[in-house]
Formats: sequence, structure tokens, C-alpha cells
Amino acid sequence: MFWLNIAQIIVAVLLIIFVILTSRSSGLLGTLGGETTPYQTRRGLEKGAFKLTIVFAVLFLGLSMAQFILAR
Repeated sequence: MFWLNIAQIIVAVLLIIFVILTSRSSGLLGTLGGETTPYQTRRGLEKGAFKLTIVFAVLFLGLSMAQFILAR
């Protein structure tokens, strides 16, 4: 179960990083000086970061559930 704890910590750190990158107030376009509107579509790097955020969230949920089941 030690490897499960390490994997969960790594995924949690990556999830935090990608959530910060994809937030609207400090998103990738905002940090580069571009304007963001609520109806703007994600393109390029921002779209990839958004998809990776979802992947890491699902991985974190899966690891958490696995750790809960194996702890019994």
C-alpha cells in the first residue's frame, strides 16, 4: 500500500498544478496578457491542460477509492 500513497501524493500535486493553470482568473491566457471572456473556447495548450485536469481528478478519485477499499 506504500506505492498507493506515493501515487496519490504525486497525482494530488499534479492536480493542484493543473487546477491553478486552468483557473479563469489566473489562466494561461491571463498570465500571458490576453483577455478571457466567459464564452471563449479553449484552444491549444489551454485545452490540453483542461483535459489533463479531468484525467488527474479521475485518477485521484480512483486512487482514493482503491486506498479506502484496501484499508478494510
